Formats: sequence, C-alpha cells, structure tokens
Amino acid sequence: MNEYGEFEEAIKVYERCLAGRMKVLGEDHKDTLGALDTLGVVYHKLGNYEKALEYYERDLKGSERLLGKIHPSTLITVMNMAIIYDEGSNDYGKAEEFHQKALEGYEAQLGKDHEDTKMCSKNFKICLELSGNK
Repeated sequence: MNEYGEFEEAIKVYERCLAGRMKVLGEDHKDTLGALDTLGVVYHKLGNYEKALEYYERDLKGSERLLGKIHPSTLITVMNMAIIYDEGSNDYGKAEEFHQKALEGYEAQLGKDHEDTKMCSKNFKICLELSGNK
C-alpha cells in the first residue's frame, strides 16, 4: 500500500473513532479533540487544506472551551491553521492573524525564551516575508 492509501485508511479509522467518541464522550472531551486534530493532520498531509481546516476549526473551538485560549495544545492547533493559511491558500492575512494569536499565546504561557515560542516567532517571520509585510 502506498502512503496515500495508508492515509486514506487512517481517515476511515479516525472517522469511525471520532463518531464513537462524539457519541460516548461528547464534543469537548480531550479524546474527541485528539481525533479531530489527527484528522486535521492527515488531511493536511494529503494537501486537502479545506478539509484540514474544517477539523482544526472544530478542534480549536473545543480546545478553547476545554483548555483555554493559551493552553499549549490549543496553540498547536492555532499554529497548524496558520501554516495551512500560509501554504494551502496563500491567505497571508489570515495566516498573519493566526501566527500573531499563537505567538501572543506562547509568550503569555511559556515566555519569550521557550523553544516553542521561538519556533512560532520564526514561522511568523517567514509568513511576513512571504506576504511582503516584513
């Protein structure tokens, strides 16, 4: 089976997993959110940015309710969305908005010297360069 086939199989498994978790655990349970995130990642890897954003948006809403806006897990989803807006749609305005949101969250939660904050800052700078807004 090629890599694409493996991703397609993963989607089927995680769709069933998500449906079960939604039914048993509810939308805002951490395991349900994990399934949403995983589906977002798989669709991102496949280059289906629209579908990836759909799952990331659902994950983000639930993560913000369950964990808060600056929890590291929430911020990872924000970063993933920013990257999709960079790479997938070249919507640099949206990308900048999400990079800024992630950077502010990382700085507040982890401080400016933390590796995750530095990585986020680097990604934001790349986005600004790509958009011409250095």
